[in-house]
Amino acid sequence: MKKYFNLFDLSQKVDYKTEVLSGLTVALALVPEAVAFALIAGLSPLTGLYAAFVVGLVTSIFGGRPGMISGATGAIAVVIVALAKSHGVEYVFATVILAGIIQMSAGFLRLGKLIRLVPHPVIFGFVNGLAIIIFMSQLDQFKDVSGNWLTGSALYILLGLVLLTMLIIWGLPKLTKVIPASLTAIVVVFGLVAFIGIDTKTVGDIASIQGGFPPFHIPSVPFNLETLILIFPYAAIVAGVGLIESLLTLNIIDEITETRGRGNKEAVAQGAANILSGVFSGMGGCAMLGQSLINISSGSRARLSGIVAAIMLLVFIMFGSGLIEKVPMAALTGLMIMVAIGTFEWASVKTFNKMPKSDILVMVLVTLVTVVLHNLALAVIIGVIIAALVFAWDNAKRIRARKSIDENGIKHYEIYGPLFFGSVTAFNEKFDVLNDPNEVIIDFAESRVVDMSAIEALNKITERYHKVGKKVHLKHLSADCRQLLKNAEEIIDVNVMEDPTYKVVTDDV
Repeated sequence: MKKYFNLFDLSQKVDYKTEVLSGLTVALALVPEAVAFALIAGLSPLTGLYAAFVVGLVTSIFGGRPGMISGATGAIAVVIVALAKSHGVEYVFATVILAGIIQMSAGFLRLGKLIRLVPHPVIFGFVNGLAIIIFMSQLDQFKDVSGNWLTGSALYILLGLVLLTMLIIWGLPKLTKVIPASLTAIVVVFGLVAFIGIDTKTVGDIASIQGGFPPFHIPSVPFNLETLILIFPYAAIVAGVGLIESLLTLNIIDEITETRGRGNKEAVAQGAANILSGVFSGMGGCAMLGQSLINISSGSRARLSGIVAAIMLLVFIMFGSGLIEKVPMAALTGLMIMVAIGTFEWASVKTFNKMPKSDILVMVLVTLVTVVLHNLALAVIIGVIIAALVFAWDNAKRIRARKSIDENGIKHYEIYGPLFFGSVTAFNEKFDVLNDPNEVIIDFAESRVVDMSAIEALNKITERYHKVGKKVHLKHLSADCRQLLKNAEEIIDVNVMEDPTYKVVTDDV
């Protein structure tokens, strides 16, 4: 278990000042996000804040990606909102615990490597969609309690403070990187509002964050099969959404920092975090790309910043709620807009004319699904399926056959391209069984037999030649192809005819 549970990467040099200041910045940004996501799920604000603390702390200590921030997320909130409204918060806690067990199982089974199947266009679409969601979610701050857009001085004050925050975050790193620009922006705007007495929306106007230490609480649900049947679908979706979002965020942070995280270790940590979140009155969560980018852009590269962020969040809840509730929402709105701008993959737009049309389609579709449905996991799954189908279609068109007749009157079919379910029809059309000579060689030196459909195609083509009294040889089959044929003999008739003139299906031919 040692490889899953090491507290710190001792080989990594830690800049304690940067880590602490970065963690404080993240903690401030976590407050409105956690509150908002809890309200989306139909739960109390403290349920989201407790989840942000527990999930953030556990994953920061035990996770597979130093510097990555986890907490309560909108993707999880969207999944559990129906359950929360129909059966109440106790069933949500039970669902989160079961989701954590599923995630830990996925980690121990080393399923984290499946994230490698996600193509780059899907990642671009995921990131761009998430950036748009982050930006659009900030527009609510420009509305009043009735949902109407602000006008007059209220709008101009809010807009001015947001732009000031963005200007500081953009300009300060050009002058100095001694202190995090995000934290500086929040402190400056907070001080300006407090000193001048500007009337503007604050964190306290959204909800109170005052509370105590997360209470230990076993979910009050019947422990029977009926409950399991009810919560399992929700738990499976929460687990899937959490793992997909966490592992994609891990990959993105890997690219930014040019280091490599450990997906399976992160899956185990996310699972353990959700189990503890469920028993400590939290709504569960996963990795947060926006907060992770705030952390990384502030210079953090170690686990300490995430630990500080989680602990400071708890301090805010227990002791500093009065102060934090006075933080202007304009400062946090400006911060999150800058995160959205930094999150968007602008390079993907510049390469529109250079990318294959299929990749552009996948990227745009994933972005649209992410933005419209707010379901990151579904968007990624759809993108992967479409990319796989496009790949299969492209490879299906690559099957070719070069035909020739040697001096002995034997016809040769030299096959090029993979033989699999998508290319079987085109493969069958290459042969002229009735008009071919009595002896035929099908050469697979430049091809591969990939799947069961391909084996069945070989069976059919040899059977067709056999029915008209002609002999066919399969030549240059690779070792894995020969193994497929051998395995298939117990299921179907593999009509491979050998001829002593040729060393059929051997590597020496």
